[in-house]
Amino acid sequence: MSLIHPPPEHQVETIFGAFNDHPLRQEVNDEVHARPHEALNTPVKVSHLGMLSGRRGGELDRQAVADLCRRYGVEPPQPGAQHLSADFGDFRLKWERRTELSTYTFFVEEDFDELFADPPLDRVPLDWLYSLPGPRLVGVHLTLEPAWAQPRSTSDIQHIFDDNPIVGSHITGGAARVWSDFRIQDDGFTRVLMRDVSLRNRQAGRAVQRILEIETYRMMALLAFPVARQLNPEINDLEEQLAWITEHMTQDENSSVSDEQGLLGRLTELAARIEGIGNNTNYRFHAAKAYNELVQRRIHELREQRVQGVQTIQEFMERRMVPAMRTCETVSERLESLSRRITRTGDLLRTRVDVALEAQNRDLLDSMNRRADMQFRLQETVEGLSVAAISYYLMGLISYVLKAGHDAGYLPRVEIYQGLLVPVVVLFIWAVIRIVRHRIARKQAK
Repeated sequence: MSLIHPPPEHQVETIFGAFNDHPLRQEVNDEVHARPHEALNTPVKVSHLGMLSGRRGGELDRQAVADLCRRYGVEPPQPGAQHLSADFGDFRLKWERRTELSTYTFFVEEDFDELFADPPLDRVPLDWLYSLPGPRLVGVHLTLEPAWAQPRSTSDIQHIFDDNPIVGSHITGGAARVWSDFRIQDDGFTRVLMRDVSLRNRQAGRAVQRILEIETYRMMALLAFPVARQLNPEINDLEEQLAWITEHMTQDENSSVSDEQGLLGRLTELAARIEGIGNNTNYRFHAAKAYNELVQRRIHELREQRVQGVQTIQEFMERRMVPAMRTCETVSERLESLSRRITRTGDLLRTRVDVALEAQNRDLLDSMNRRADMQFRLQETVEGLSVAAISYYLMGLISYVLKAGHDAGYLPRVEIYQGLLVPVVVLFIWAVIRIVRHRIARKQAK
């Protein structure tokens, strides 16, 4: 007999009501349950579109899906929703909004006579398709044959794909097979043929989803490849200009400050160009790396097994996609390396300019000190002459007074008084000039 008794019902409500939940708790929890895989019953045809509406196109994509829902009387996606899965009668639609694009996947489950005739997209209103935001980047028609369909040989399958080299394998532990040539056909769509061997409904949905995501993420990753090829010549030119600047820095040791300031100006222009290129391409290259990782992960999840004489999806991607991704990584690394080198060179050049300017300032100060010393000596010389001149003129005035005293009979000999007064006058004038000069110096110091 258990000794543990459950708490009363009102107590349970009180306990759970006492917690203050994080405002994002429900949203975070629901994220792991979002975007479930479709449950597919074979035979099924799938049309898949990837429209590159851009990083700010999410609201326009939702409005487009809501418009289609209104036409068919289906509940539209909620504001801020990133996905929708709904039955429209003639077809089923799975819409998913990703960072830069939206994917629209249409399903039709019914028997068919021809593999790629009458795709699900033909049942979607044409005017609505034309109104979808953004250009089409991905287009796939996928057919999933039932297990009871007549078996096909490798040559039959190759003929279905216009005798192009095909890629294929057993997937999902041998529960299905898949073939494609990964070429865009005349109708603008890539074709994929799958055959059910022993798939369960949800398993079929996961397998189809992985194949479609491989194609979607492959195209998104490869968007960076043309950018990388286009940047290569420009990066070569930037590296040559940086090498020229560095060479002139090392060879021209006696260059003037103006010359080095000119080099610094050219280096600043290079840095601005690199920053501009980086701002325009950093996101694309980092996104390519992330998309490529998703491609590799989806391929791993397929659990491929080789079909004799046919290249697997993993082998196809390694031979075709890996070199392109390495090119993108190399260009991205070259840009980052070039930016670092320009920064280091700029720091070195600025240091040289600062040192040269300090030397110029030091020479200028020395020259000013010498000039001030000369002016001081000249001032002392002029001061001595000034004392003599003022004393001479003052003695002339005093002589008039002495002569007047002599003529009046008060002073017997004028020459004696003149001789005695000369040193007194000179000392007096010298003292006055010294006092005036010291007062001026104190005012300037303040």
